[in-house]
Amino acid sequence: MKKFLVCALLAAVMAAVPAFAKKSYVNGIDPNYPPFAYVDEKTGQPAGFDVDSLNWIAKTMGFEITHKPMAWDGIIPALVAKQIDMVDSGMSITPERAKVVEFSDPYWTVSRVFLVPANSTLTPQDVLTKKVKLGVQRGTSEANAIKQEQQEKGYPFELRFYESAPLAVEDLLNGRIDAALMDELPADDAISKGRPVKKAGTHGEPDKFGVAMRKGDKDLHKLINDGYKKLMADPYWQELQKKYLSK
Repeated sequence: MKKFLVCALLAAVMAAVPAFAKKSYVNGIDPNYPPFAYVDEKTGQPAGFDVDSLNWIAKTMGFEITHKPMAWDGIIPALVAKQIDMVDSGMSITPERAKVVEFSDPYWTVSRVFLVPANSTLTPQDVLTKKVKLGVQRGTSEANAIKQEQQEKGYPFELRFYESAPLAVEDLLNGRIDAALMDELPADDAISKGRPVKKAGTHGEPDKFGVAMRKGDKDLHKLINDGYKKLMADPYWQELQKKYLSK
């Protein structure tokens, strides 16, 4: 009888664990992609529109989330290799990526722009048709698109690749490149921080951002989609936009 009671007690405890234990996920982020994701210089902690969004979703949907900064061009291989569980970090939904990962519903749309020094007279047409040095972050949708476009149309510019948009901005200011192609909000972030740069104009089709997850991870996919639906219906969604995207 005593042995039976002990076994019954253990079974009851084990059955109760799932009811209290929260699932834990790791989100891979680009640490140099403000205002969507970055590492705060003051706190040393991940921050940004996507980071705060996912933190809210995790709290609301009842799971734990950790944000792991990593190199952008290796972030999808890390996801496939199960080193991380998702990428919520301003990732554009593209057909090429969709062959490898599964995306959430889009949660944001952003245009691509050419960024030039504040005193530059370059136009988008100049960038495409003259022998200029054009910087772009490697592994991004805009990098892949402009490289393919150059091959197809024979544009004479010289492409230079960077690990992050801020590094491209630095070389832009140092005169090592003439223009940089990036999403509009990181460009706006550089301008809002007083960098002497300006937007010369837009280029290509706007990007739709989504959360990348492994194919077949249906439970997580539903969890993230449901979480974003709740977030977008909550006043906090507007607060996040005002904090990060309205500068």
